Amino acid sequence: MFLENIKLALASMFHNKMRTALSLLGIIIGVASVVAVMNLGQSVRGNINESLEISGINMVTIMPMGSAYETKIFDENFPTTLKKNVEGIDEVLPIATSSYNIRNGQNIEQASVIGAYSTYFEANSLSLKDGEFFTAMDNINRRQVCVIGEELADDLFPAESAVGKYISIFRAQSKRYLVIGVLESKDDTLGNSYDYNVFIPYNTYDQRLRPIRMPSQYVVTVDDTTDAITVSDAIDEYLQSVMGSGDNYMLYSPASIVEMSNEIMASLTLFLSCIAGISLIVGGIGIMNIMLVSVVERTKEIGIRKALGARPKTIQGQFLVESTILTLFGGIIGILIGVGLSYLVADYASWSLYISWGAVIFALVFSMLVGIFFGWYPAKKAAGLDPIEALSRE
Repeated sequence: MFLENIKLALASMFHNKMRTALSLLGIIIGVASVVAVMNLGQSVRGNINESLEISGINMVTIMPMGSAYETKIFDENFPTTLKKNVEGIDEVLPIATSSYNIRNGQNIEQASVIGAYSTYFEANSLSLKDGEFFTAMDNINRRQVCVIGEELADDLFPAESAVGKYISIFRAQSKRYLVIGVLESKDDTLGNSYDYNVFIPYNTYDQRLRPIRMPSQYVVTVDDTTDAITVSDAIDEYLQSVMGSGDNYMLYSPASIVEMSNEIMASLTLFLSCIAGISLIVGGIGIMNIMLVSVVERTKEIGIRKALGARPKTIQGQFLVESTILTLFGGIIGILIGVGLSYLVADYASWSLYISWGAVIFALVFSMLVGIFFGWYPAKKAAGLDPIEALSRE
């Protein structure tokens, strides 16, 4: 009987193609909207997470601010002191940075010069296009060597490799540095770029370029067994205990950015999906109206079937199956359109596409439930028709 109801439903759909198409329109739009919104929300979260993980998610950055210098907390002993007082820290790397003019012959560019330890590159997941990174021995010996960003290398050395050449870093006076490496171009989701930076050993910066009164920031790497957000909270608690409240420092953790962006995108996706879901309800009302019209048009057919012994439950099942197949068919088309729209938007934005299979299954099941819910009343009305009255109608 169930298979017979499916055959009757399909026959009715193909017999009234225009009516079927119009009744499916709301369902298709609703399902496509829900699937596209949830897929794109998933893709945004996935791409943010992916980018921040590449940038080094398992780290915390401390930036001294305001009157921090007067507290004398951020001195040369701070890395050791912090590791003793906060669990889960692998390394604490001081960074010094300032803007300088960079020259090669007649080519002059302005760039950020960063004094860092050799482990800074690994902590920030930086890789080389050419050459090599400076080493711990370069830092100990205060060698005047540097690693520069790819765009800066291209601008200073447009016709040749920068590795093995000298650049001058100058403000009031000029000092020559040997380029030993060129970084591979890399931008993260937050807009940070290393393409126009010059990295030199930390001790070289302090002793040969500019004395460091207080580091510009500290990069705190977290061990693999500890959560970066937990360490960030512990650092904040420790610094407040020794410095008191005030604008003496700022903490930044990519992990906290990931968590916050996931929460925001989840809320936004849910909100937009609810709005898109309204069209599913509207589509369900359209299905109900079409089914009521179908009941009126097929009154005599219903009367004949009842006169031949068809039970009310059989008639009701037929119309319920018909409305469910209608919405299921619309749901499948909507899913295909929604996935297609997601792919087009992701391709245009140069994102990796993350398909939300939960959204696909939800849309399919919900479209079937819409068919059952809004098809119930027309099906019950068809089942309740009196056969004598139905046969007497024109």
